[in-house]
Amino acid sequence: MSSSLLIVDDEKNTRDGLRNALDSEFDVYVASDADGGMQTLETMPIDVLLTDLRLGGEDGMSLIGRALKLPKPPICIMMTAYGSVDTAVEAMKKGAYDFVTKPVNIDRLEILVKRALKDRETRQENTVLRERVDKQMTLEGMIGRSPAMVEVFDTIKQVAPSKATVLIQGESGTGKELAAHAVHHLSPRANEKFLAVHCAALSPELLASELFGHEKGAFTGAFEKRIGRFEQAKGGTLFLDEIGEIDAGTQVKILRVLGERTFERVGGNQTLPADVRLIAATNKDLSKLVAEGKFREDLYFRLHVVPLTMPPLRDRKVDIPLLAGAFLRETATENGKPFRELSPEAGTAILDYDWPGNVRELRTAIEHGVVMSNAPLIHLRDLPAALRAPRPEVPPAGGGLNLHETETALILRALEDSRGNRTDAAQLLGISRRTLHRRLRELNISKHNTPS
Repeated sequence: MSSSLLIVDDEKNTRDGLRNALDSEFDVYVASDADGGMQTLETMPIDVLLTDLRLGGEDGMSLIGRALKLPKPPICIMMTAYGSVDTAVEAMKKGAYDFVTKPVNIDRLEILVKRALKDRETRQENTVLRERVDKQMTLEGMIGRSPAMVEVFDTIKQVAPSKATVLIQGESGTGKELAAHAVHHLSPRANEKFLAVHCAALSPELLASELFGHEKGAFTGAFEKRIGRFEQAKGGTLFLDEIGEIDAGTQVKILRVLGERTFERVGGNQTLPADVRLIAATNKDLSKLVAEGKFREDLYFRLHVVPLTMPPLRDRKVDIPLLAGAFLRETATENGKPFRELSPEAGTAILDYDWPGNVRELRTAIEHGVVMSNAPLIHLRDLPAALRAPRPEVPPAGGGLNLHETETALILRALEDSRGNRTDAAQLLGISRRTLHRRLRELNISKHNTPS
C-alpha cells in the first residue's frame, strides 16, 4: 500500500508539478490553502504533509501546528523560497521533520520523504518492542527479568487467586508493598479495598485501635467509637507492613483473626467477623525473632503459609538498566523535562554501586539526575554524591565478576535475548543504539564474541 502525501501550496503550477512528479511513488492529494489542507487531513489518512510557508492567508507554520495536534499527525515538511536558517529552526520547533527550498529538487524530496517514512516506521517498531518488553518484564508496577524476579512474579501469579495469607520478606526499598498490591490486584478481591498499616509507626495502644477499632470510652481520649482497618477492609485486603515490630498483645489478637476469622473492638465485647485477606511484610528475620522469644511461633506459622522474598537490587543487577530506564522516563515526565539517557560513566556508576536502599534508592538517584541535568544526557556529575565517590579497586573473587565483566555480561545477554539485533538489545538495556555501539567499542565486544 502506497504512502499518502498532501501538498498544500497556493500556486497551481507548483501543486500540479509536484503532484505529477510524485504520484508514481505516493498517493498524492493537493490543497490550495490551510483550510483545505486541514479538511483533507481530518478526512483522509495522510502520512506526509508538504506545505509551503507562504499560503496567502494562514501560513504553513500555523498549518503544521494544527496538523500535529491531530490524533494521528502526519510527518510535516516545509517548503519555502525564503530558506533562511531562522525559518528552518522555527519550522523544526513547530515539529516539522525537515524543510526544502524552492525550486524543489524532486529527487532530493523523494529521498527525504522516504527517509522520514522509514524513521517513523522504526519509531513505531521500537514502541511496539518496548511495549512487548514492558509487558513481559513487568507485573503490576514491578520491573525485572532476573531469575529472582521471574520467581517472584510466578509466585504472585500462583498465590493471588487463593485465600492464603502471604508473608513478604526483604530489605527496605525492595518493593514489598508493590508486591502486596500485585497480590491484591490479581486476586478475586481486586475490586474491593486495599488498606495498608505501617505497624512500626504506631504505639501498641494506637496500633490496636487502628487495626481493630475501639468503643467510646475504651481508653483516655476515646471520645467516640472508631471503626478499625479490619472492618474498613471488609471483602478486601489488609496489608500489615513491618509486622515484626508489633507487640505481644497485638500478636495474640492477629492470631485470633487468622484462626477464627473474628475480632473485637478495643473496649468492646461484640464479636465481629473478619472478612479480609491478610498480607504481611517485614525486613526482619521472623524466624530469628521467634528463636529469641520476640515473636510468637504460632503466629509466624500462620503468616508463613506462602513466603515471598523480594531480592535486594545488588543481587539482580541485570534489572538495573530496565529499572533506570523506566524511572528516567517517569521522572523526566514528572519534572517537565525531555526524555534523557544516562552517559556511559553514569551507567557504569549505577551498575557498580551496591544500592543499600535498593529500588527505592535507585529511583531517588535517577530523579536527582533528572533534576540536576541541563543537558540531553545525565552525566556522573548529576548523580548523588554516593555514586560519584571513588571506589577502591577490588580484584574479583573466585567465580565473581568485576564491573567490566558485569557490564559485558549484561550487554551479551541483551544481544542474546534479541538474537543479535542491536536496536532491540539497546531497548532491553534502556539505552540508545548509539550508546550501545559506543559501549561495544569501549568494552572491546566484537562481532566475534556477540551472539549470532
